[in-house]
Amino acid sequence: MEFVIVDGRLTDRASAKVDIEDRGYQFGDGVYEVIRVYNGKMFTGKEHLNRLEESAKKIRMELPYSQEQLVEMTENLIARNELGTGIVYMQFTRGTSPRNHVFPASGVSPTFVAYTRKVTRPEESMEAGVQAILDEDIRWLRCDIKSLNLLGNLLSKQKAAEAGCFEAILHRGQTVTEGSHSNISIVKDGVIITHPADNHILNGITRQKFLEICGNEKMGYEEKAYTVEDLLSADEVFSSGTTVEVMPIIKIEGQQVGNGKPGPVTRRLQELFKAEIEAQCGPIQ
Repeated sequence: MEFVIVDGRLTDRASAKVDIEDRGYQFGDGVYEVIRVYNGKMFTGKEHLNRLEESAKKIRMELPYSQEQLVEMTENLIARNELGTGIVYMQFTRGTSPRNHVFPASGVSPTFVAYTRKVTRPEESMEAGVQAILDEDIRWLRCDIKSLNLLGNLLSKQKAAEAGCFEAILHRGQTVTEGSHSNISIVKDGVIITHPADNHILNGITRQKFLEICGNEKMGYEEKAYTVEDLLSADEVFSSGTTVEVMPIIKIEGQQVGNGKPGPVTRRLQELFKAEIEAQCGPIQ
């Protein structure tokens, strides 16, 4: 039996239900997080829950549970589903009420759901590198909120999939923002360059963690906007995210990045990021 959480209660997935007038279903009116699990332990769980609270505040929604309660519930869910390596998905919507663009009246509680899924580390791709396409960033201007409104991301990701590529690298005009489901960074002359954490990107937890690692290890980095031309002339390019960790991108629109192989800065960052995982969750099997 697979267990899920619905409104704070553990139940089997087959009987889990959400009302058809839930505002997440009808408006995408909610926020979510995906937390990586290694050896049955959540990695950077605190950082994810902090961002969840921040996203909820930005859409003027008050979460009905404390971080401590969420940790207790999700740890119990992981244990009951005997999850080793995978993810926990959690989502809050503004609740269920008759369809109306205005927020529901007071007394309507947010809907909370969570589930786990087995997801292996993409080791072959991390070793060999992946390909990407370019796509115009057509999303709204509050990409810093991890909201349920992902249609723009999905359309770009589908283009990448149809082109046989791993990721779509998004740009507003000539400025690169991020990927359809990851942050994008470049390396030039040994320095990592990543878009600043403003409203145009989601401040990825993996992004935050690798910048922390760079600071600790005295690896050069800059948070600044860069162009499509900078991207295509970079020595190295990589994407970062909860499920992809640090992923080398070796071709963009069929054009080789650097020498066409994962570069030394990306490789070093992969090693240091893996060490951080193991420090929190134990040796990766």
